[in-house]
Amino acid sequence: MKVKVISVLEDNYMYLVIEESTRDAVAVDAAVPKRLLEIIRKEDVVLRAILTTHHHWDHARGNEELARLCPGLRVFGADQRIGALTDTVTHGQELTFGAIRVRCLFTPCHTSGHMCYFMWEDDSPDAPALFSGDTLFVGGCGQFFEGTAEQMYTNLTQILGALPKDTKVFCGHECTVRNLKFALKVEPENEMVKEKLAWAKRDDDDLPTVPSTLQEEFLYNPFLRVMEEPVQRFTGQTDPVEVLRTLRTERDNFKKPKERPNPPAMLAFDWGLFSPFLEKQ
Repeated sequence: MKVKVISVLEDNYMYLVIEESTRDAVAVDAAVPKRLLEIIRKEDVVLRAILTTHHHWDHARGNEELARLCPGLRVFGADQRIGALTDTVTHGQELTFGAIRVRCLFTPCHTSGHMCYFMWEDDSPDAPALFSGDTLFVGGCGQFFEGTAEQMYTNLTQILGALPKDTKVFCGHECTVRNLKFALKVEPENEMVKEKLAWAKRDDDDLPTVPSTLQEEFLYNPFLRVMEEPVQRFTGQTDPVEVLRTLRTERDNFKKPKERPNPPAMLAFDWGLFSPFLEKQ
């Protein structure tokens, strides 16, 4: 199983997972069809399916075009708002693509229909992979747009946090530096936060910071450290759900951008008018 990390738009990641024996491939969050098809041609693989974590345009916008260009393409997801959806999946459902096994993990909160995808190959020495969309980031977690702190706590501790510790985490956005700057505010004495932040800020800005591992996330991601005394002291809370709720509020208010795109600009993004200028090589 080979994972191609593809940077698109402003800070998004989409992924192409290749079954190396058959040269079949599965895409995760196919937001920019042109860029994905370039990689597919370069790798000489056949796209069999799309796994969509959630319906937001920067994760699902390419589904319709790819379905049109690739007859028979299956689009998997858990939300009827996902474009070109052919297969609705549920929590714990398992899929097979050649030697690649996929377990669907329902993680509602960022959106009410958010699904993560845990992938592995039987009898492979390679670590499994988690495609966590906008639920778990390197050093952070997603905003609670359509859910609650209780849901996110369940997502992070009982669902994703229970996966094997060597699981590689492939998230939906490159926001590692911002996340770790906040983590350092939460735990200024945490040496793992300092080391990871220094690494993430390395000279080559074009290098992705994904994947991390789940084991690493437990050492520096404050949203996975809600039982730790320094994190509880920062939030002034001891109940883990309240710690998480306070952390999310603090993160939302942490160094907010001074300017946000106005509604017409966001509409242009939605229509894809800016995509030729935003795709990264």
